[in-house]
Amino acid sequence: MRFAIMLEPQQGISYAEQLAVAQRAEAAGFEAFFRSDHFQSFPGPDNLPTTDAWTVLAGLARETTTIRLGALVSPVTYRLPGPFAKIVTTIDEMSGGRVEVALGTGWHEQEHARYGVPFPPIAERADMLEEALTILRGLWQEPDGWSYDGQHWRVTDALFRPKPVQRPRPPILVGGDGSPRGLRIAARYADEFNITVTDPARIDDRYAALDAACLAIGRDPRSITRSAMIGTLVGADAAELATRKAALLSGFDIQPDGEAWFAKRQGNWIIGTPDRARARIAELAAVGVERLMLQDLVPRDLAMIDLLGREVLAAG
Repeated sequence: MRFAIMLEPQQGISYAEQLAVAQRAEAAGFEAFFRSDHFQSFPGPDNLPTTDAWTVLAGLARETTTIRLGALVSPVTYRLPGPFAKIVTTIDEMSGGRVEVALGTGWHEQEHARYGVPFPPIAERADMLEEALTILRGLWQEPDGWSYDGQHWRVTDALFRPKPVQRPRPPILVGGDGSPRGLRIAARYADEFNITVTDPARIDDRYAALDAACLAIGRDPRSITRSAMIGTLVGADAAELATRKAALLSGFDIQPDGEAWFAKRQGNWIIGTPDRARARIAELAAVGVERLMLQDLVPRDLAMIDLLGREVLAAG
């Protein structure tokens, strides 16, 4: 199993705090650092300060050395595909070839409205996603003069310099809950499919559907990496776990029955001591998960990252 740390910095987490997590995760042995790509704070209060995902990743590229970097996932509605290809390529150079690209359709309608970003229906956003992925791959991989005539964007006589450090291009991730169209898009364009479903039986079912989507277009299903994003809260013992639960509830402004809130997630998240975490990870590995994005919802608690590195990653 491979491991990434995944943050939700829209919860008022500053650049300096994100840097601290990335550097601690690098030291703890995490393969990658991912963060969300949101402009509005949630869950909990909606008026906390937020940072831009790709600007943060550019900074981290210069202040880390080995950990891979990405946003999970960037809504296709937020950035034009051509300029986005340039942003990613720049950070790929700045990091020495450590950037990964995860794209999705976006879902947070209020966030779009508050920032003046159009939010078309899901079918149109899925069309936009396919076009954006086509353009990214074209600008990075196709020869000079490549052109593309899409419904939403047109590229004429492309001349893209420099090409990415990673060849033929940075890895492309497509995420989602495993809808039929999402799986078809992943099969056609992605190097990795990241699922947000957390139940092992459901993951197994969706991965089988991904296999079928690959075979339908003549792609070897083994050529696409399978990953999952899982909420994670681990303590060395019951007392430490209780402290972290309290911190999470406070940050999310969840009252009054926090234990009931956790009970609903007990079977889906990785919650408990390291023994429980290792057992849960084994369940996910058994259904084909190859990389876990451990969603850290207490990001100011750097000791939990140390614990994960020492007691979970080392055994994974």
